Amino acid sequence: MAFKGFGKKDFDLFKVQGFEKRMNAVKSTISPKLQEIGELLAPALSNMTGDEIFPHVARHARRTVNPPDNTWVAFANNKRGYKKHPHFQAGLWESHFFIWFAVIDEAESKRAIAEKLSRHKEDIRKIVPENYMWSTDHTEPEFIIHENADLAAMMERLKTVKKAEVLCGLTISREDPILRKKEHLLNKIEETFETVLPLYHWAMEVK
Repeated sequence: MAFKGFGKKDFDLFKVQGFEKRMNAVKSTISPKLQEIGELLAPALSNMTGDEIFPHVARHARRTVNPPDNTWVAFANNKRGYKKHPHFQAGLWESHFFIWFAVIDEAESKRAIAEKLSRHKEDIRKIVPENYMWSTDHTEPEFIIHENADLAAMMERLKTVKKAEVLCGLTISREDPILRKKEHLLNKIEETFETVLPLYHWAMEVK
């Protein structure tokens, strides 16, 4: 079945009890949709970034007991993986859909990336829209509204704390009708990636 969008049933899969049941539900229902998003948007991201971009649907391979609370497709300029590189993400928690530029805890050159982004924090303050969000942990659903974000503190933590992360982008409530319409959602994801693109370029300058 062709991807048409995300509905209530998709988000409610994160309520399924039991490791195997939820993993199977996520992999059979949500992952194919994320795979299609990845295949559809990778060419646009390649054009946007100037890099060859590859989609990576989360496999949750390290999980053996606790079922995933969220899932995503990541976009990186590395065919083998994304975690060690600045990348983009789009995915779901039970409560919302997220669209991120991400530097996560496993990123290489994280200290240098943090220093680079810190030098551009005033530029970041201006180019990121007020309704955008920040996260400091991709494994938690909480986020910070851009206007309330302490960019200096986030970048300092990214530089000095091993598990620190920085993600910036947009979150969309599960009730938002844009999620039900494939083309509208794809346009919103692409638009968000384009907005946070300068962060990607600055991060990649130190790679």
